[in-house]
Amino acid sequence: MPQVAARINNEQERWLKDYFRTKSAGAEFILPWAVDTFFRAITAFKGAFSPAELKTIVEAHKDVRLVPDTTRGSYLLLRVMDACELGNAHVLHGASKSTLEAKIKRLDDTQATALMVWASAYWVSRTCSAETLDEYIRLY
Repeated sequence: MPQVAARINNEQERWLKDYFRTKSAGAEFILPWAVDTFFRAITAFKGAFSPAELKTIVEAHKDVRLVPDTTRGSYLLLRVMDACELGNAHVLHGASKSTLEAKIKRLDDTQATALMVWASAYWVSRTCSAETLDEYIRLY
């Protein structure tokens, strides 16, 4: 099985040891579960957003470093609405701000987190460019 090196804090390490006896046993369960949960969340709302809305969401996550404390629906809404109000991201990509806001509000925190991770991942991918954004959205 491939190895992955993850960084966790002391509280998370203690939690893994308490629930799974060892940190490794916990990590071997949690990481695949998190990946599966991410893809289930993406699949669950795949058709809910238009390409213009997805581009707006991706645009809102440029130069963003996600941390667990800021991955929930309220932060997604704040980030996207700020990008619309301050940078006209919705206008740039042809999306309706009010429709996008309503759709984001319907997401639960797991779905919002998956969408934030997906949007942020574009900016750190090796193929990130203006030309590849359409491809990234299409593969979504």
